[in-house]
Amino acid sequence: MDNYQKFQHLHRQQTPLLLPNAWDVLSAKILAQTGYEAIGSTSYGVANAHGHQDGERISFEQLLSNARNMVQAVEVPVSIDVESGFGQTPGVIAENILKIAETGAVGINIEDSFKSEKGLRPIEQHGKIIENVRTALNTNGYPDFFINARIDTYFQGKEIVETMARAKAYVESGANGIFVPGLYKAEEIKEIATTVSAPLNVMALPNLTDLEHLTSLGVKRYSIGNALSDAVIAFIEKMAKEVRDTRNSGVLFDHAGVKTVFNNNK
Repeated sequence: MDNYQKFQHLHRQQTPLLLPNAWDVLSAKILAQTGYEAIGSTSYGVANAHGHQDGERISFEQLLSNARNMVQAVEVPVSIDVESGFGQTPGVIAENILKIAETGAVGINIEDSFKSEKGLRPIEQHGKIIENVRTALNTNGYPDFFINARIDTYFQGKEIVETMARAKAYVESGANGIFVPGLYKAEEIKEIATTVSAPLNVMALPNLTDLEHLTSLGVKRYSIGNALSDAVIAFIEKMAKEVRDTRNSGVLFDHAGVKTVFNNNK
């Protein structure tokens, strides 16, 4: 079973795929060596690692280089968050996704929200983008590449009716899965999971942490999102402030030894 098949299979299990989200080579290696079966990237964390806020504020070349480095650093399947595709036309976006596929990544998240303005792409427009991406992947040797269609309705106050319409349209256009960040109500999760003919992906929230409960609702993928990268940033901020304020670095040695194995070749 290759990584494409493995990643597809991980979405067909009874229990959800627990997908941690990395932002650079170091975080990807730590997560892989911790024993996660697959890794996603977090555009939020990647942007922060480059000194920017999220929202396609880094260049596509930076995203692509970061994706390539992460994929090459680990053996487990890696899916890349491409935000809205870093393009204004279906053709440009499809070309960008092909470049991501060429890195060895097994899939993407692609969202339907605008980056230069508020709001969502019209359903037909985003469906056409997904269709173009699927066609480009299939004709260039990537038929098992996983398109996870992120639906940003819950971030725009539109919620379930609009979400269901978009989910069905995106799956018909060639998406392998749907991702609805901000979704947390049990009855709505269950309705979407049982109605849409594709695996449902939800994102970690302070009130959405219990994977056992999500299993019973039909969720097939649970993404950590930017929660881990935020926690790392907050930890560094806390340690840096404590050393500065106490003028004592002792707190930096109050931890277990580093367990991650690093390459020793040049």
